[in-house]
Amino acid sequence: MATDLPRTAREIRLAARPEGLPERADFAAVEVPVPEPGPGRVLVRNRHFLVFPGLVTLIGGPVEGLPLPPLHAGDTLFGPAVGEVVAAPAGSPLRPGTLVTHLHGWREYALVDAADCTPLDDTLPDPVAYLAQGSAPYGALTRLAGVRPGDTVLVTGAAGAVGTLAGQTARLLGAGRVIGTTGSPEKAERLVAELGYDAVLLRGTGRPFAEQLAGAAPEGIDVLVDTVGGEQLSAALGAARHGARFALVGALAGQLAPGPAGGGAPVGPVEVDSFRLVVRGVSVRGYLGTEHPGVEEEWTARFGAWLRSGEIRFPHVRLPGIDRAPQALRELTEGRHFGAVVVELP
Repeated sequence: MATDLPRTAREIRLAARPEGLPERADFAAVEVPVPEPGPGRVLVRNRHFLVFPGLVTLIGGPVEGLPLPPLHAGDTLFGPAVGEVVAAPAGSPLRPGTLVTHLHGWREYALVDAADCTPLDDTLPDPVAYLAQGSAPYGALTRLAGVRPGDTVLVTGAAGAVGTLAGQTARLLGAGRVIGTTGSPEKAERLVAELGYDAVLLRGTGRPFAEQLAGAAPEGIDVLVDTVGGEQLSAALGAARHGARFALVGALAGQLAPGPAGGGAPVGPVEVDSFRLVVRGVSVRGYLGTEHPGVEEEWTARFGAWLRSGEIRFPHVRLPGIDRAPQALRELTEGRHFGAVVVELP
C-alpha cells in the first residue's frame, strides 16, 4: 500500500434497526483499517456520496421484491459515490488518480471490485453531477410515458432529487405544462422560480390534492411521473385524460411514513378507479432501470449537454464530513433539503 495513505479511516454503520424513521442514535461512526487492494480490486478514496431515501426502506427490514439487500445491525451503509482510485494491483485496468463512480459510499475509503467501478470522463462538467438521480425520470419519460409536444405533466415529490430533474427534463422533451407537488411553500416557490414549474400543489394545507389538481390542470393530465404514491397517485388517476401514461418511479409516501418500518410493502393501498383506467385507456407502469439498458448512458450524454448549455440545473446540497451523513438522512426524511443530498469528504 502507498506509504502516504492513512492506516485507518471511518465508515458509517447501522448500530440498531430503528422502530420507525431512523434517528442519529441508530448509526455509529467506526474507525477501521484501510484495506489493501488485491487481484481485481482497487482502493478508492471517496470524495462525495449520495444520501437517498431508499436507505430508509433497506434499514427498516426485509421487503419483498427490493433489488438491493436489507441492512442489518453492524452493516456499513452504502450508496452511489464518486471517488479517486488511490491504490491498485499490478495489471488493474484502473490506475491511481482515476475518478470513478461506485456503490460503496458512507465510508472514507472503499475497497471495490474494478468491474464495479465506472471511470469518469468530462461528459458532465462537475464530477458530483454523476450522482444526480435523473436517469430514472428520464427513462420513465422516454421509455414509458413518451412525452409529446404540449403534454401536461404532473411530477409528484417535485422538490426531491428525482423530481427536481423530472420536471425540467419533461419540459426539455416537449411538455407544454409541468405541475409539481411538495410539502413546503418555500420549495414550491423555488420550483416555479428556479426550475420552471408552471404550478405546484401543496400537501398539508387541508385542501385535497384532487381539488388542487383540478384547478391547476382543468383539462386533466397526460403524463405522471410519480415518486410518492398514496393520495397523490389517486388524485392523478382521477385527473387522467384519454390515453394518459403513468410512470411510477418511487413510493415515498410509504418509505418516509413515520410508523414502524419493515415487514411489508413500503406504501399503503391506493384507491384505483379501474373503470376510469379502461374507458380512458390509461397505462400505469413501474420503471425499473435494469429493464432499460442504455438509458443511463443516454441520460448522461444529454444531461451533460443540457448542463453546459444552461438548459438544466442540478439542484443539490453538499454537506461536509462523514459525521454529517446520519443526520443528513434524517433531514431528508423530514423534507428539509431541496434536490439531491450529497455528503462531501475532505
